[in-house]
Amino acid sequence: MRWLLLALVACSHPHPSLDRDAIVNAPDRDPRDRARDAQRKPAELLAFTGVAPGMHVADLGAGTGYTSELMARAVGPTGSVIAQDSPHWDGPWMQGPWAERLKRPAMAHTKHVMLGWNEPLPPDVHDLDLVTFVAAYHDVKAEKDDTAKLNSAVFAALEHGGTYVVIDNSAKPGTGTDACDPLHRIDEQVVRDEVVKAGFKLAASSDFMRNPADTRDWNADPSAKDPRVHTQDLFALKFTKP
Repeated sequence: MRWLLLALVACSHPHPSLDRDAIVNAPDRDPRDRARDAQRKPAELLAFTGVAPGMHVADLGAGTGYTSELMARAVGPTGSVIAQDSPHWDGPWMQGPWAERLKRPAMAHTKHVMLGWNEPLPPDVHDLDLVTFVAAYHDVKAEKDDTAKLNSAVFAALEHGGTYVVIDNSAKPGTGTDACDPLHRIDEQVVRDEVVKAGFKLAASSDFMRNPADTRDWNADPSAKDPRVHTQDLFALKFTKP
């Protein structure tokens, strides 16, 4: 009986705890990443995702890799990260920063891939612990790809009990996908409905990136150069694969 109890305890805590402050304050983090911390709230992000050492993670819509590097530092040398970006985004603005980022020791177990939204992960990827998707779910809609196929691919790649975190720029309630292209925002309810339809269960939501003062009627994409950029309201949703 004693050994059975020990086994059950071990199974319920498969990953060691995470020192989030040490990750955020690591001296070799890029100063450009540090400059984004006030808006991106890395410690709160790490806590919400539940990432831990040894996990295998995919970061979709990675951009230049801010979230990907946080995940890589969190999973450590016994884990791995796949950072995905869409071929729609390919260009020097991305490839230059990634070439520099991948030189850091913390990124030794990270792979950057350019794959379309409908099949965002390499076919041999399976049994992931965590998939993150920060501020880009709306881009799948804006670029006329299929979020149902994307969510299905994520579901297939995650292990049972795995976590899918979607964070995005919020549109006004009831607007559906109307704001995806012109404003780079999406109605939170659309994401909730679509991800649950793919087989996931909603496990939690968080207000750590909310901004009630956001009027949600302006373009939140950095390329639009709106002076309010990086102050937008974002919702955070956590789903699990049963």
